[in-house]
Amino acid sequence: MAQIIDGNLVAKQIRENLKEKVEFLKSSGEQISLAVIIVGDNNPSAVYVKNKRKDCEEIGIFSAEYALPENTTEEELLDLIYTLNNDDKINGILVQLPLPKHISEEKILKSVNPLKDVDAFHPQNVGRIMLGDYLFLPCTPSGIMDLLQYYNINCEGKSCVVIGRSNIVGKPMAMLMLQNNATVTICHSKTENLSEYTKKADILIVAIGKAKYIKSDMIKENAVIIDVGMNRDENGKLCGDVDFDDVKEKCSFITPVPGGVGPMTRATLMKNTVNAALLQKK
Repeated sequence: MAQIIDGNLVAKQIRENLKEKVEFLKSSGEQISLAVIIVGDNNPSAVYVKNKRKDCEEIGIFSAEYALPENTTEEELLDLIYTLNNDDKINGILVQLPLPKHISEEKILKSVNPLKDVDAFHPQNVGRIMLGDYLFLPCTPSGIMDLLQYYNINCEGKSCVVIGRSNIVGKPMAMLMLQNNATVTICHSKTENLSEYTKKADILIVAIGKAKYIKSDMIKENAVIIDVGMNRDENGKLCGDVDFDDVKEKCSFITPVPGGVGPMTRATLMKNTVNAALLQKK
């Protein structure tokens, strides 16, 4: 039976450490602030923003929320970001994705000040990740690395397979594993004979958005399974990209859904916001 990687436990410890830092900064007269922008009525995004607000309240970070209507123009959104970029009281800026189709995500993400880009989506921050000289890391990949470290899962010399090549998870995840001396393979929707790769993985990181796609016959004995997926099964129950019940007897470690990677993504956002404040205070 696999050991469960408890993201709630590790995220709670991160928030407790951050709370101490924030309280220290407040004692010096410094207030840390995160601006969250959401455009349109996207229910999953709204839930995520609500959870971020809860995390901010727990840690002591001021959350400035901007809920804009669906018909907000690209120019109006750019004007808001420009204002927040130049507001010394705002330390972090997060634009909730996805955006409405009439707004260019690329243009919007490029407009955020890299020093306030707590999602690490700006091209400048993306490039720094490639070089290993980063200010911030994307929240999900960074949270996964924290989980591996907490459970003493060594990446060095291991075969790591990342399924998914998104700019948010797959690509930066591969870079971080490479920087930790893993041998990395990236698979995606065009990969032929996927199971040939997954069966060789000591560490398998899955981010494809397909409910219960990874089965026990696709993984290596005693593999470490990191499930980034967040889906609904045939009964409407939350589940990941990995068939948890099918693989749990074969792998050595596994993240559950929910309660695995998700809490770490939010905790890392809080960590990035505090780090942004410290960088700006310097």
